[in-house]
Amino acid sequence: MKEHPAGTPRGEPAIRTIAMPADANPAGDIFGGWLMAQMDLAAGNVAARRARTRCATVSVDRITFLQPVFIGDEVSLHAEITRIGRTSMTIQVEAWRRSRDGEERVKVTDATFVFVALDQGGRPRVISAGTGDAA
Repeated sequence: MKEHPAGTPRGEPAIRTIAMPADANPAGDIFGGWLMAQMDLAAGNVAARRARTRCATVSVDRITFLQPVFIGDEVSLHAEITRIGRTSMTIQVEAWRRSRDGEERVKVTDATFVFVALDQGGRPRVISAGTGDAA
């Protein structure tokens, strides 16, 4: 894994979106499930680009909600492949928020996702060796 300075996102930018009213509970906090879905999309994007095929989520580990996300916040998802196996890969995802009226970025959550590469029949497929291997 690459070293990254404290207070900065780990991994490459994968998705940037705005938290909308439909994504919030009655108190105005964004649902954790919405945030987790965004993280899954970010990890899936990184997995599919690396495997050059369809990939599916196998597991999510250690999701930790550190700070709330509010309506109107810009949410940036950063993802980094930390391990590549024969048919699967482990991807670390971090979510960072920035309020619409400020510049400070705050880490709000992180999690570890495992994806499996799939062939056209939906069966696990070997991930070819190539640049960017983390294993």
